[in-house]
Amino acid sequence: MKNTKPRKIRSRATGANKRMKRRAAYLLGLLIVCVAGFALWRAFRVIAASASPSVSYRTTWSPSEAANYLDGREAWWEYWSKAKRDHGTFCVSCHTNLPYALSRAALQEQLGQQGMPEPETVMFDNIEERVSHWNEMKPFYSDAVDGRGKSAQSRATEAVLNAVILASRDAQEGKLSTITKTAFDEAWALQEKSGENAGGWRWQNFRLAPWESGESAYQGAAMFAIALGNTPDNYPDDPAISQNIELLKDYLKREYAAQPLMSKLYVLWASARMPGLLDDTQRAALLAELGRLQQGDGGWVLDSLDKQPFWKLLEGRAESDGCATGLVVVALEESGVSAQNAMLQRGLKWLRGHQSKDGSWRAYSLNERRETDTNVGRFMSDAATGYAVLALEVARSEAGLNPVQPHQHEKQSLVRHGSS
Repeated sequence: MKNTKPRKIRSRATGANKRMKRRAAYLLGLLIVCVAGFALWRAFRVIAASASPSVSYRTTWSPSEAANYLDGREAWWEYWSKAKRDHGTFCVSCHTNLPYALSRAALQEQLGQQGMPEPETVMFDNIEERVSHWNEMKPFYSDAVDGRGKSAQSRATEAVLNAVILASRDAQEGKLSTITKTAFDEAWALQEKSGENAGGWRWQNFRLAPWESGESAYQGAAMFAIALGNTPDNYPDDPAISQNIELLKDYLKREYAAQPLMSKLYVLWASARMPGLLDDTQRAALLAELGRLQQGDGGWVLDSLDKQPFWKLLEGRAESDGCATGLVVVALEESGVSAQNAMLQRGLKWLRGHQSKDGSWRAYSLNERRETDTNVGRFMSDAATGYAVLALEVARSEAGLNPVQPHQHEKQSLVRHGSS
């Protein structure tokens, strides 16, 4: 009688091999389909990005139309339902409120306005209310609704932004106010005193570059350093905050090398007011990199300053934009680069020639495809317009030019508010 046992074993092994091969073929086919779909989706995103509506530019930039745009966008934000918070207040944003606060006062002087426009007044009143009743105010975001750590992140983020914005007003007025001193105290109280982030602050992280992501805490700390350098009444010399300032300096220097180029720009901006943040080698390397990335038209592209993960796939935004160009030019100006510097002059020329008909400078989301003519789609253009105005106004001031005298219809148009 024959022994069939080895044949059965071979038969089973052969069957198992066939099943494994079929499974591998199935997985390979699935992978090919996924890759093909991924590539097709990517191609459609690139085509969509390249097919953006053309923008019509002004022949010369208009301060009054820039003011109209900024005021309108600030007013819209203040009444937007998603920005509303407790006690009748609203959220303070990095993309709309902060650039508005930094730039609007310069336009007020340029246009010969008396007093703040209504949206600016409302913004400062809102921040003062939250600073004055800090312990009663809820964080902008909470752990329960928005995820673990969001309460602490948003609390620290708000504290920094409150101080930066209020200090910008005090810098214009030449006197440190009590409410701004309180805002600084609230921010210092939340500064990280130990650990790998000692000297910085926790920051809102919704993985939305550039202002609500992992890189944003460093930018916030650098903006805080800029505000300190502008604060009147020798506030940075107060012995009570000397240790805090040293922690901040150490943090900015220690983490500098790991930052994207956009974050390094804020340190370049702060370096003239906080000596020692950059050494000569770092400064020269940064300026050389900015020169290498300057486009043929004189502007810069935001994506080149802040590279995003491959899965965001926003290729197709290769044209210069107002946010990147405005921020680079401001950083160059404020850091003491000569007004005759060719790179700076080309950047200013780009800004003067790329104001849209609606008064804005355009920029695009680093996170997803957005229609730039919608209110949410304008967020990056809000920042772009603020930084562009600030850059142009710094240039005007350094050149010693007198403020313009707008026509009567331009003066009247400055008080228009509402959504854009």
